[in-house]
This record gives sequence, structure tokens and C-alpha cells, in this order.
Amino acid sequence: MSDLDPVARTARLTAALRARESERPDRLFSDVFAGRLAGESARALADQLGEVPAIAVRTRFFDDLLTGIAGAGEGLLQFVLLAAGMDTRAQRLPFPAGTTLYEVDRPELLRLKDALLADVPEPVCRRVAVSADLAGDWPRSLAQAGFRPGLPTCWLVEGLTQYLQEADVIRLFDRITGCSAPGSHLLAEFVAASVFRDAAARPMLDALAEQGAVWHYGTDEPLSLFAERGWKAESVPYSEVGQAMGRWPQISAATPAPTAGGYLVHATR
Repeated sequence: MSDLDPVARTARLTAALRARESERPDRLFSDVFAGRLAGESARALADQLGEVPAIAVRTRFFDDLLTGIAGAGEGLLQFVLLAAGMDTRAQRLPFPAGTTLYEVDRPELLRLKDALLADVPEPVCRRVAVSADLAGDWPRSLAQAGFRPGLPTCWLVEGLTQYLQEADVIRLFDRITGCSAPGSHLLAEFVAASVFRDAAARPMLDALAEQGAVWHYGTDEPLSLFAERGWKAESVPYSEVGQAMGRWPQISAATPAPTAGGYLVHATR
């Protein structure tokens, strides 16, 4: 999967899983670019992992929220995707003209994405690629790219926190809060702490670890991260959203209650 570092390579794996969902007759979304962004080796790894319903669930969940926020008439014109990876929402979602969508990620990943989408027409919104390491001073890089911290912003933190140590997760949310004007939205997802003890999740965790993409962080109390920083947040378990979408095991007499899997959060400031 090219010369990307292990965690960056998971962006191509996520694209492969989005491509697989897009091929289903009952697909939750259609991502026509996901296949080319994934590549063959990422598709092979996706086949090795088998079903990973969380990717389809979180993609559709955040698609709906982003579309709703963008069209709500709040005058929200700044969207920031942190660790954007191979995200294609700039091309897929109906962001209003005049909206700027900042995609923050490592330079080598953004260069690869731009090369793979070189023949794709520019989206209606203004897409700005921001090369930055999220362990470094990414707020400065974002500001240099034109981001205005005095304006309300919608942030998306997706597929990221599980790869970080707890101290880095706390630092990330401190920095987001410091860049967020009143009226901002923060969308985020978290792996449940129970996943690390779930035998059913072990093959996936081991496969990712073999690729060098080890998971470190999980929580069963995500709302504390937001309340401590002045955000008003609502959290819903993956299992609840996934069952409603038909992508999670249903509870029955023969099937024990599935684990939460993780949490999807929408916060406002």
C-alpha cells in the first residue's frame, strides 16, 4: 500500500471498506471514488478482516450529520476533517457553494490522494488540503491555510482516536476547543474500552497490529471529554445506530446482546 506509514495505510483500508459497502444492493451510501483510493492491497486486507460494520455505520451517520449541519442555514462555512485520509465527502456531499472544507493529514497521504483523484472535477465546495502531523502544531498549519478560528466551525474526528495514546487524545481535544468559536460543532467517534477485552474483536486487532497499526485508546465514557471542555454533547452506541441501519447483529433469544462497539458523538459549543 505504497510507502505510507502504518497508520496512514489504514486510510486506504477504510476506503476499501467503503468501496465494499458501495457495491451492496442495500448500500448505506455510494462512494464511487473509494475503489481507486483503496488499491488492490488494501482490498486484500479488507477481505482478510471480513465484515467490519462500524465503517459503513459511521460513514452514513456522519454523512447525515454533516449534510444536515451544512444545510441548516446557520451560516457555517468552515468544516475541518482531522486525519482526513482518503475521505471523499468534499466530492460526495452537497456542501453549499462558499463552504470551505479543510482536510488535515500527513503530506505524503494528501499527495497520493490528489494524484489518485487528479481527473476528478473540483467539488462545489472549496477543498483545502492541509499538510500537518496531528502530533505537531497543526492549528498553526490550519491557520496558515486560511482557517479562521473566530468563525463557527464543524469538526470531524473519525477513525483517529483509537490509534492515539490517552494523553494525545486529550491534547487533540484541547486544541480543537481552543480553535472553536461559539456555535461550532464537533463530531467524533470512539472505540469502546470493552472492545479490547472482546474475543470476537481480537482477530481484527491482531491483523491491524501485524500491519503496524496498533489500537491504544478506547473509552466507555466519551462525554466527559466534551463536558470538561465546555461542549454540550450527545453520544449514541454503534450497536444502536448499526441495528437501525441493518448493519449490526440484532438481539434475539439465540443471539446475546452485542457489545456497544464504540460511540458516535455530536457536540455543540
